[in-house]
Amino acid sequence: MKAVIEAGGKQVTVGKGDIVYTELVGANEGDTVTFDKVLMITGAKVSVGEPYVKGASVSAKVLKNGKQKKILVFKYKPKKNYKRMQGHRQPYTKLEILDIKL
Repeated sequence: MKAVIEAGGKQVTVGKGDIVYTELVGANEGDTVTFDKVLMITGAKVSVGEPYVKGASVSAKVLKNGKQKKILVFKYKPKKNYKRMQGHRQPYTKLEILDIKL
């Protein structure tokens, strides 16, 4: 059984036992998080929400909260002596999908 959930403003396709990385969820490591915004569930029958499937939920366990590798953003304008360098590390949450309920 697979499901498409909305997590952190993005759509993520998940299945039972999958490990996924999402935007930072406000939960500590070891906590269980429930996602109620389920857009679609596939299995023996396909359920598509308008916009969400009523009564459906996906539960997940938080394995880790962390930051991705640093990326450098460099801007410059040629011949104008304008240079700016900025770094960014995006926070993420590593989840293990425990159950998909319809």
